[in-house]
Amino acid sequence: MSACLRAWVTFTLLLTALLCTASTRAEDGYDLWLRYRPLAPAQAQLYRSRLSELIIGATTPTQNVARSELQRGLHGLLDREIPLTDNVTRDGALIVGTSASSTLIARLSLDSRSLGKEGYLIRSMIVNGHAATVIAAHDDIGALYGTFHFLRLLQTGQPIDRLDLRETPRLKLRMLDHWDYLNGQVERGYAGASIWDWWKLPDWRAPRYTDYARANASIGINGTVLNNVNAGATILTPMYLEKVAALAEVFRPYGIRVYLSIRFSAPIEIGGLKTADPLDPQVRAWWRTKVDEIYKQVPDFGGFLVKANSEGQPGPEDYHRTHADGANMLADALAPHGGVVMWRAFVYSQNNPEDRTKQAYDEFKPLDGRFHANVLVQVKNGPVDFQPREPFHPLFGAMPKTPLMMELEITKEYLGFATHLVYLGPLFEEVLSADTMARGRGSTVARVIDGSLDGHTLTGMAGDANIGTDRNWCGSDFNQANWYVFGRLAWNPTLSSRAIAEEWVRMTFSSNEAFVKPVVEMMMGSREAAVNYMAPLGLLHLMGPGHHYGPAPWDASESRADWRPVYYHRADHNGIGFDRSRTGSDAVDQYAPPLASEFNDLKQTPEPFLLYFHHVPWNYRVRSGRTLWYELVAHYTQGVEQVKRMRKTWQSLDGYIDAERYRQVDAFLAIQEKEAQWWRDACIAYFQSISGLPLPTGYAPPRKSLKYYESLSFPYVPGFSSW
Repeated sequence: MSACLRAWVTFTLLLTALLCTASTRAEDGYDLWLRYRPLAPAQAQLYRSRLSELIIGATTPTQNVARSELQRGLHGLLDREIPLTDNVTRDGALIVGTSASSTLIARLSLDSRSLGKEGYLIRSMIVNGHAATVIAAHDDIGALYGTFHFLRLLQTGQPIDRLDLRETPRLKLRMLDHWDYLNGQVERGYAGASIWDWWKLPDWRAPRYTDYARANASIGINGTVLNNVNAGATILTPMYLEKVAALAEVFRPYGIRVYLSIRFSAPIEIGGLKTADPLDPQVRAWWRTKVDEIYKQVPDFGGFLVKANSEGQPGPEDYHRTHADGANMLADALAPHGGVVMWRAFVYSQNNPEDRTKQAYDEFKPLDGRFHANVLVQVKNGPVDFQPREPFHPLFGAMPKTPLMMELEITKEYLGFATHLVYLGPLFEEVLSADTMARGRGSTVARVIDGSLDGHTLTGMAGDANIGTDRNWCGSDFNQANWYVFGRLAWNPTLSSRAIAEEWVRMTFSSNEAFVKPVVEMMMGSREAAVNYMAPLGLLHLMGPGHHYGPAPWDASESRADWRPVYYHRADHNGIGFDRSRTGSDAVDQYAPPLASEFNDLKQTPEPFLLYFHHVPWNYRVRSGRTLWYELVAHYTQGVEQVKRMRKTWQSLDGYIDAERYRQVDAFLAIQEKEAQWWRDACIAYFQSISGLPLPTGYAPPRKSLKYYESLSFPYVPGFSSW
C-alpha cells in the first residue's frame, strides 16, 4: 500500500470515527425524560457501590417491561450491566416485585395491600443479612411505577442509601385526551400529524406506540382517549374497533387503558336508527350492544368521553333531555363492564347569551346528584377556554354530589403553539391550589378533584395532549415539560411545579447546577411573561379568530359574539373589561359567598383578574399607584423584556447540552421574542386607538401602525381547519 493510500485510509477511518461519535452524542428529543445517559463518574461510582445485583421476575407482560426498563436504565446511567440473580448474595441487591411474584418480598411481610393496585414503596432494608433496596407493590403495575420512580432518583442524583418512600396516586383516572382525527389531523396540534397510523393498524404496530406507553407510565398516566371530542361515529365501527384493540394490547403491560370519544348521534349515523334520544328503548339497546361489542375486542376498555350540545355537537338537549339523561344512558351500558363516562361541561348555547362564562354552571349545577355512580363531569380549569390566565371554574366546589374531573390543556392553543417557551406547571398549580371556599378555607380545587373534599372515590384529571409525529414528540423540547408536569400533578396535585421543573431539567438536559438553576428560573417565569405580553390584568381571548394565532383584539368577524375578542375585553372610550359584578352579568355569584364578595368589589379583586370581573376606567388607580392605562402598557412591555431575558439566559448556556437541541431552543426563543413584540405593539396600538390616551412617558410606541397589524392574515395556521 502506498504512503498516499495509507494516509487516505487513515483519514477515512478517523473521519468515520468522528462521525460515529458525533452521531451518538447528537440528540433529537425523542428519548424525552427517559434518556438514561451516563451519570457523572463520581455519581455513577457511588450508585454502582449500592447496586450490585437485580432480582425481578419476568412471568407477566408487566414484569417483563419493568425488568427491561430497569436493565435499560441502569446500564445507561451506570455504564455497567447489573447482573440478574434469583437470591440476595451480597450487599447492593435491588429487589422488585410483589408478594405474589417474589418469595423474597413475601417473607418481608410488608404492608402492600393498602397500596392498592398502583401504589408502591421503595425501602432500604436488610435482606438475608445484606443491605438491599426493595421496590414492593401489591400489583405488577405498582411495581412498574416504583421502577420508574427509582430510576428518576438516579437520574436526578438523589441519595439511595436510606430510602423509605411510599406512594399511591391521589387520582384514580390520569388521562391524556388526544384531539386526533382518523385522517391524521390533530386539532390544536403543533407537533406534526397524529401518532396513530390508523391506515396501517392493526397489522403494523409502530415501535413509537410502545415508547408512548413507556413515557406515560413513567409519570403515572393510566389512560388515553384516542380520538377527538369532535369525533364522528366511524371509530365505533368493527374495522376501527379492531385497530383500537391493537393499541390497547400495546398499552396494557404499562397499565394504560384506552377510551374513546363518541358522537352522541352514532345510533343514527352508523346504527340505522331515526333518533338518538337517550330515553328511547331502541337507542339504549343499541348502545348496550355496541358496548358489549367493544368489550369483546378490548376487555379492559375504559369508557367514553363525550362532548354534547357544545359547538354544534349533537346531544341529549336535541331531544329536550338533560346532560344527566345522556350521560346515564351511556353509564348504564358501561357499568356491567366497569367502564366510566366522562361528560364534558364545556357547553355554551348557540343563542349568544349575555355571558358565556356562566353557562356551564347554569346547566350543570341543577343536575348535581343526578348522574349515575360511574359518571364524572369533566370541567375545564377555567370558565372560558384554557386562557393564559382565568379564574378557576365556579363548578369546582359547587357540585358536591358529583365527581368532577379536571381538564387541562397541555397543547398550547392560546399560549404560542410550539415555538413559545411557556412552562404550564405554574398555571396548573395555580388552579389546583385555588381555594373554592366551598366548605370553608382549605377547600382547594385539588381537594375537589381528588375526592377528599366531598368523599368521592371516582376521581380524575385529563390533559389535552400536545403529542404528534415530530421526532421530539411535542413540537419543541420544552413542550415536553408540559406533558411531564401534567402527569406528575395528576399523580399528586399538591406537588410543587418548581420541583417538577427541576427534576425534568435534570432528566432531559443536564444535572449541572450551573445549567439547572437558570433554566428552572426561566421556566418558572415563562407563563407570567406570556400573560404579560398577551393578556395582562385579567384580559383574555384576544387571539386571532378561529386559529388563535397572534393578537387580534379588534376582531369582530366571527358569526357568534362569544367567539369575538371584542366580546371579552369590551374596551370603549371610558374603560376596559367585562363587568361580571352584581351590576353586570353577576357571574361573581357563581362562586362561594366569600369569593363572590371579593370578586364583586373592584378594590378587593386580585389584580390578575381585575378586567375579567370589572369594566374599569382607563384612569383608575391600581395598586401600584399608576393609572390602569399606564399599568397595561407597563405589563405588555414587561412581557417583552422577560422574553429578552429568557433569550439571554439561554444564550449564556451554550455548550452545556448538545448543539442540536440548544440550537432549536435558541431559534424558537428568537421567534418568541419577535412575536411577543408583535403582541405588545398590536395590543397597545389598538387599545390606544380606543382610549385616546398618550403613551406613558418612557414607553416606546408600536413599531407599525394599527392598520398594518389589522391587515395581517394567516390562512394556513397549524392545528386549525374548517372542521
